[in-house]
Amino acid sequence: MLNRLLAAAAMALCASAHAAAQDPENTLILELEDGPVVIELLPNVAPKHVERIKTLAREGFYDGVVFHRVIPGFMAQTGDPTGTGAGGSDYPDLKQEFNATSHTRGIVSMARTPDPNSANSQFFIVFGDATFLDKQYTVFGRVIDGMEHVDALKAGTQGNNGAVTNPDKIVKARIAADS
Repeated sequence: MLNRLLAAAAMALCASAHAAAQDPENTLILELEDGPVVIELLPNVAPKHVERIKTLAREGFYDGVVFHRVIPGFMAQTGDPTGTGAGGSDYPDLKQEFNATSHTRGIVSMARTPDPNSANSQFFIVFGDATFLDKQYTVFGRVIDGMEHVDALKAGTQGNNGAVTNPDKIVKARIAADS
């Protein structure tokens, strides 16, 4: 009985995520421990970055990856399989696709080193106004549902004095069209 209830709840959750997705091929769903975060991908402003995110999500790259840097009022960063902030995928780094989309609440943007052409797999979700990042980082998406789950992520940074024990993670990342 409990299994049937859990299965029904999971199906309802998927249905609500599908309802929020206007273009399933360009909708990323991050299943977090607290619930789903639905991200509208923006291939019209960052086509190569969107393609990379979709490729990695489809390969299962983000499944189980922690939010290694969460700064309240600023952003939550993930996408490093090592959990240290220094790792990435085996794919080559991407050339920047800076665009006019402003870094406001819910915007999803690629992390990088000081080299503007070093984005690879790491990305961050902005908690509030961070317009000082505009045209310096590639925006590739925006949260359209589930921002409350991003807000609930544990603050801290992995790999240094601000380390958080047992950081929140992406349980599963998927493209809505694949569900």
